Amino acid sequence: MAAARSDGPAAAVEARWLSLQLSWQWARDVHEIRSPGHPYPGIVPLLEAAAAAPRLRRLYPFTSHFALLFSSRTSYPWILQAGSIEPLRNGSFKVRRRDPLTMIGEVETAAEAVGLALGLLPVDFEPVVTASPTSTRDSARPRR
Repeated sequence: MAAARSDGPAAAVEARWLSLQLSWQWARDVHEIRSPGHPYPGIVPLLEAAAAAPRLRRLYPFTSHFALLFSSRTSYPWILQAGSIEPLRNGSFKVRRRDPLTMIGEVETAAEAVGLALGLLPVDFEPVVTASPTSTRDSARPRR
């Protein structure tokens, strides 16, 4: 991640997508070995579906308690976009607005959840806002 950040915010976003996918795949595989027959929340297929959506792929993804969130900043404080998607143990997905108390819906597939999240993106959102206004490589202006 450090090397990607030095290449700019778009590289940091791409590295984060790959890092999340690999780490959650590993966690799922370990869970399946340690607890066979016990379902694992669908975070891996959710990450795959979200990564396949070009508009979401331009945002910095992060997870919290299995929920997938999207930021237009590459570091804290996050600027959340597209709400959040939470994989449930029953195999469905819960989609919420940026306000965690506002549920949009519960759907059966990761693709449907990503579709709902895409509908929450503002039409004119600016993806990949950099982390630091004082950095020379990462200026505070939006990148495309």
